[in-house]
Amino acid sequence: MAKYDNNFTDQLRERLSIVDIVSRRVPLVKKGDNYWGCCPFHNEKTPSFSVREDKGFYHCFGCGKHGDIISFTMEMEHVDFMAAIKELAEMAGIPLPEYKPKTHEQIEAEETYISITSDAAKVYAEKLYSPDGAHALSYIRGRGFTDEMIKKYGIGYAPKNNIIANKFVNTKQDKLIATGLVRRGEYGMYDFFRDKLMFPIFNAHGQIVAFSGRSLDGSEPKYINTTDTELFHKRQTLFGFNFARESIHRANRAIIVEGQIDAIQMQCNGFGETVAPLGTALTEDHIAILCKANRNITFCFDGDTAGQKAAARACGIILPFLRDTSDVRFAFVTGGKDPDEILRKSGKAEMDKIINSAMPLVDFLWKITNQNYITNTPSGKAQAEKFLKSQLEKITDKLLRAEYEHEYDSRKFNEWHKWKKKSETPNIEIPDIEFTTKNTLLFIVNTYPELAERYGDFISTFNLDFNQKANNVNLNFESAEKYLISLKLQKYIENLNAEKKQLIVDSLKHNNSDTIKEVDKKIKEAQEKLELLLDTNDK
Repeated sequence: MAKYDNNFTDQLRERLSIVDIVSRRVPLVKKGDNYWGCCPFHNEKTPSFSVREDKGFYHCFGCGKHGDIISFTMEMEHVDFMAAIKELAEMAGIPLPEYKPKTHEQIEAEETYISITSDAAKVYAEKLYSPDGAHALSYIRGRGFTDEMIKKYGIGYAPKNNIIANKFVNTKQDKLIATGLVRRGEYGMYDFFRDKLMFPIFNAHGQIVAFSGRSLDGSEPKYINTTDTELFHKRQTLFGFNFARESIHRANRAIIVEGQIDAIQMQCNGFGETVAPLGTALTEDHIAILCKANRNITFCFDGDTAGQKAAARACGIILPFLRDTSDVRFAFVTGGKDPDEILRKSGKAEMDKIINSAMPLVDFLWKITNQNYITNTPSGKAQAEKFLKSQLEKITDKLLRAEYEHEYDSRKFNEWHKWKKKSETPNIEIPDIEFTTKNTLLFIVNTYPELAERYGDFISTFNLDFNQKANNVNLNFESAEKYLISLKLQKYIENLNAEKKQLIVDSLKHNNSDTIKEVDKKIKEAQEKLELLLDTNDK
C-alpha cells in the first residue's frame, strides 16, 4: 500500500497545532509548559494527560498513551493512517497529493542535494576570507559581526566567477541545477549567486537547503534567495528558526523582524527568539510554524510607511491563529533605523525598551482602523465598522472573538459616538441627576456598550463623565434596556408637562386650547406606556 512520505507528514505537523487538534475532543488547561486534561483513552478524574505544543506530542502518565496529531486522530476517529492524513490535510488546507513510497533514486537525490548545498556553503565560507572576498568581509565586520558570529551562521562570499559550476563540474547537471545554485545558459553552466554576501538557509533539522545573497554594490534587490526547490520553499521557511527554537521556548515568545542581518544581530544580542521571513511577505505558513513553537509573538518592524503596512498585513494574517493563551504585540523602530542599527549604536537596553513597549494586538487593530477611516462621519464610521467586523470574523475561537467584539463595542461608544468624554455642547446647562439614576446609567454604559450605542442620543443629554466607576446594579441586558426606556418616557412626560404649563400661560394672550388638548393626549399615551412597562417589570 502506498504511504505518505516524511515531507508531507512533517508539513502537516508544522501547519497544525497538537493543542488545537486535541482540544477539539479534550478540554485542556495550560500549566507551565504543558497543557493538561483528563485522558480520553481511559477513565480518570484527575488529569494526567499532558500535551506539549512546542514538541508536538501528547503523553498520558496514567495509561502510557503517547503520540502526535496523526496517532491521536487515528485513535479518536477510529480510522487508519490514510484516513487520518486525509482529515488532517483538509483541516490544514493542504492539497492531498498522491504520494508513493520514496524510491531509491528520490532518496539519493535528496541526499545529493544536501551534500551539494553543504559543500557550497564551505566554499563560500572560505572565499569570504580570501582576497576576492576582502570587501565582503570588511562590510560584514562593519555591521558589527565578529568572526564567531560569521562562523556560527556560516556566512560566506560568492565571487564574480562561476566558482560553484566549476567546483561541481563532475556532478550531474540536473542535480546541480535542482539546488538552485547554478543555471544552464547559452554557453554552459553559470552561478546564480555572484558577488554576494552569502547567508545559508537551514531547515528545521539544521541542514542547509538554500542561500540568501546580499548585494554589496548597492544594487537592487538588496537580497536574492534561492528559487523554490524540492527541499526549499520561501513561504514555509523562516530565517534563523533552527537557531531560535530553544530560545522561543525559554523566552515564551517569538520576535519577527524584517531582514536576515537584523535577525542575526538580535539573536546575538540577547534576543535569541528572533526570526525573519525570506525576502517575501509574511505568510500563513510562517505564522503556523511559529504558533507550533509558541503563540506569543512580537512583530518588530521599521516605523516607516512600509513597516506600518507590513504590520497591518501581519495583523490580518495572525487573527485566525489567536487563542486565549496568545499574546501578540507590535513594536516599531522609528527614526529611519532598524534593529541592527539600534543594537550597534544604542545597545540591548534600548532594544529592550522598544520590545517591552510593543502595542497589544487589540490596540494595534483599533489604531489602524482609526487611521484608515474617518470615524467622525456616518459613512466613515460605517466603513470602519465593516472593516473591524471583517477582521474579527477571522478569529476562529468564538469566545475570544466575542471578547474582542465586546471590547470594541465599548471603544466605539466612548470614542466614535457624537457625544464624548468632553461635552460637545458645553454652554448648555443641564441639572445634576440624583445619585441612583447616575450610577445606574454608568453601570449600563460600562456593562452593555451595545445599549449605550443604541440609546446614545438620550444618554448624552445627562452630560455624565463615563470614566467614573459605577457600583454593580445587578441588571441583566433586558432589564437594563427597560430601565432606559422607562427613564426616557419619564423625561418625555416631564417635557410635555413643561410644554403644557407654558401653553397655559400663553393662552392668556392666545387661544391654545386645541394645542393643550393635543399635549394632554400625548401625556396620557406616554403614561399608559410607562405604566405598562413598569407593570411588566414587576411581573
